[in-house]
Amino acid sequence: MTASQKPKVLLVGTLHFAQAEWEALSDVAELLPLTSRDRTEFIADLHGKYSDIVALYRDFPSAEITGRFDEELSKHVPASLKYICGHGAGYDQIDVPFYTAKGIRISNTPSAVDDATADTHVYLILGALRSFSLGERTLREGKWLSGVGLAHDPRGKVVGIVGMGGIGRALRDRLAPFGFSKIIYYNRRRLSPELEAGAEYVASLDELYAQTDVLALNCPLNEATHHLINADSIAKMKDGVVITNTARGKVVDEEALAAALESGKVGAVGLDVFEHEPVVHPTLLSHPQALLLPHMGTHTQETRKIMEVLVIDNIRAGLTKGELLTLVPDQVGKF
Repeated sequence: MTASQKPKVLLVGTLHFAQAEWEALSDVAELLPLTSRDRTEFIADLHGKYSDIVALYRDFPSAEITGRFDEELSKHVPASLKYICGHGAGYDQIDVPFYTAKGIRISNTPSAVDDATADTHVYLILGALRSFSLGERTLREGKWLSGVGLAHDPRGKVVGIVGMGGIGRALRDRLAPFGFSKIIYYNRRRLSPELEAGAEYVASLDELYAQTDVLALNCPLNEATHHLINADSIAKMKDGVVITNTARGKVVDEEALAAALESGKVGAVGLDVFEHEPVVHPTLLSHPQALLLPHMGTHTQETRKIMEVLVIDNIRAGLTKGELLTLVPDQVGKF
């Protein structure tokens, strides 16, 4: 098969670690780089030099050029496009229904991010409980423990996990040695006993809020979870609750969270994601009980390579087998 006969695959983004795997994909595809400089040019190119692409590799930073894969963009993708393979567990930059209606399959990289994100979440939980961020601040300012009150042990506390997918389960396993009294979870559906592995299912978020000392957010961002944590839901939680988030920033109403932190209703937060990244609410930036990271959940060389390779494997599977390895949940059963 000549290059001109192979299906065309567009790289929308940057490869950092899987260049060899990408180049190896040339045995079944013609590989194209993105040369569009902005969204307007990208749309024009979808009607021009990219008008016959079959698959597309997409990472999150590329949105600065292409913008969201929203309803408007769905009207311009070529009829030849069958697969959009995304780099990342989250896929909220793609409005899935519009692409599903066009028969375009979408994949993400869920399992690839589980370990690194769960490791980060453990750090946030322990750091928030123990006021480690404030302790570090006083050390660096030469004020050795000045104003740092006694914090809390994990022993005897209840962890409530919202979202018990791969990351939530990896977090559960990592928390087991720390002495939490129990781990409860809320999910769209209850897991099998094997997957629960000792975690306790609760049938409603209200029940989870009422029991939880540490609320750990691991759910995807969608219409149902946007501002899931807001003034009303926080009011249902225990006084002094610790809230940690490695999901998406928009799962939390940051204004409501900041107010609750100021009032003491929320005792501490550990956040790796923010509602308006890279802008962070000023109250969170200045508050002594806010442990903050700049979206570092998967910020490791090893994990990023696993993610890149999985995107490429998805493309290969689509081109050679007509199926993606990690179809996004919204599309399961739709094809």
